Amino acid sequence: MGMFSSHLTPCRNLCSAFSTMWELLRDGLQFLRTISHSRAALAAEILFLRKQLAYYQDHRIRPRRLRDASRLCLLFWSRLFDWQAALVVVKTSTFIRWHRKGFRLYWRWKSRGGRPSLPKEIRQLIARMVRENVTWGEERIADELSLKLGIYVSPRAVRKYWPQLPGMGSGRRRTPSPAWKTFVRNHAQGIVACDFLVAVTARFRILFVFVALEIGSRRILHCNVTAHPTAEWTLQQLRDAIPSDHPYQFLIHDRDTIFSSELDAEVKSTFGLRVLRTPVRAPQANAYCERLMGTVRREFLDFMIPLHERQLRGTLRSWVTHYNKGRPHSSLGPGTPEPTPTRRLSQLHPRHRLPRDCRITVEDILGGLHHEYQLEEYVA
Repeated sequence: MGMFSSHLTPCRNLCSAFSTMWELLRDGLQFLRTISHSRAALAAEILFLRKQLAYYQDHRIRPRRLRDASRLCLLFWSRLFDWQAALVVVKTSTFIRWHRKGFRLYWRWKSRGGRPSLPKEIRQLIARMVRENVTWGEERIADELSLKLGIYVSPRAVRKYWPQLPGMGSGRRRTPSPAWKTFVRNHAQGIVACDFLVAVTARFRILFVFVALEIGSRRILHCNVTAHPTAEWTLQQLRDAIPSDHPYQFLIHDRDTIFSSELDAEVKSTFGLRVLRTPVRAPQANAYCERLMGTVRREFLDFMIPLHERQLRGTLRSWVTHYNKGRPHSSLGPGTPEPTPTRRLSQLHPRHRLPRDCRITVEDILGGLHHEYQLEEYVA
């Protein structure tokens, strides 16, 4: 058993603590009785004990393993004299290790406690959000609580109260090129990114989903579905997505053959946009749109099998409305791409308390795949 073992049961911990205190008390009483003796008697007793110890050393008799109480007593009495010359039963390095371990356990006990737990109703609300939204992570739930309900908790606090359910974690992909990342950040309000992703119907028919994203606000400008994408069809989608009085300067897309040189020339002449083609095999250059493609799959396409093109188009537009107006985005503060005046709540009430004059309303999205939470005042 290691020194001051922390893996004992509570009953054994209590017995060990009682034994340690009793041995310290007994040694203290013996110390008080000893200091009343004369110096000559003390010197004779020390020499008498050392002779007996030398007998055990000469005959190579191994001492018994010390208990925690004995180790603590040795550490305590070693503070009153030069113990290195008198140490025999263990090595000096072992004795110093006892010192360090004792200090670690002491400061661990001293630092116990921590922040108070969240109220029960908030913990239950976090567990409810986890159960009702299988695609949400810690950051998404923390953003939903702070943006919609005015409950300010960190993602680490959400992870602490995460129920024991299978979850999915996703790391944020970062652009490896600092220069390109700086350019996109500085011109985010004037950049539109577009891309295609593939969906498969119940009859194994392949459909292509076109999505155009405004990088600055993370707002999806336009989406549509087709089974036969062409350059002419893609150009028409860009006409529907970008208004005539737009503030944009750049259009980012990959090197797919659908984005032909004629399409790029038409975009430049019609909209006045400069087309930026991503490098070969470098999807991170269009990271915002690639991230959106992953979000569409994780939060929408992975949980439904479309029957045909029309159904996919309708459900996709419902999800896009939720994405733009009801889904919190960490990069926006958190916020929504299309904020409304009633969504930003006052921060006057306590962080971990719900307003007494309000109730939580839940709106199902896509048949309950997602939910939007709002505070609604009680009607008098």
